[in-house]
Amino acid sequence: MRRGDREVLLIVDVQNDFCPGGALAVPRGDEIVPAVNRLAAEFTHVILTQDWHPRGHASFASSHPGKQPFDAVDLSYGVQILWPDHCVQGTQGAAFHPGLDVPHAELVLRKGFRSTIDSYSAFRENDRRTPTGLANYLRERGFERITVCGLATDFCVFYSAIDGREAGFAVDIATSACRGIDMDGSLALAMRSMSEAGVTIRAE
Repeated sequence: MRRGDREVLLIVDVQNDFCPGGALAVPRGDEIVPAVNRLAAEFTHVILTQDWHPRGHASFASSHPGKQPFDAVDLSYGVQILWPDHCVQGTQGAAFHPGLDVPHAELVLRKGFRSTIDSYSAFRENDRRTPTGLANYLRERGFERITVCGLATDFCVFYSAIDGREAGFAVDIATSACRGIDMDGSLALAMRSMSEAGVTIRAE
């Protein structure tokens, strides 16, 4: 089935560091690549997001003496989970998974490049105020429905889906082309929160 001109596929952070062997690997994250490629072939319009952190980013545990990955700290915009150094600009870890085959992607949206603010959502930074510009881009292109897939279901996919709904778009999640981290029940919470926000959950 070929999707219409009002629909766009948003592929979130299918990068080496989020796949097995990477610095912040999502369990079985690489398994989604064939499903993502099949899904992308159905869409005329595709957007990729790319986590793109400078060295010493505020979300890295290594930037906070005495802290370990997955500790939490208070930053200017609220509580921030600390991560291993990952998706550092220009590194192999930040590159897209080599199996990703989406030559027709029309936009690569880099996020997390501001050194003092993390960015899960494709639509805005974690301060929940600073926009990426994606919502206006989608509106100007005339898109109405977004299908979201990628890594990780309970973080960047989740925040992107919720913000897409808040921006006024119809949003679907293709669960077969997503994988989650699942920290302390975060995956179940994300799925429930997306459903409550009006996101359509599709096992495709």
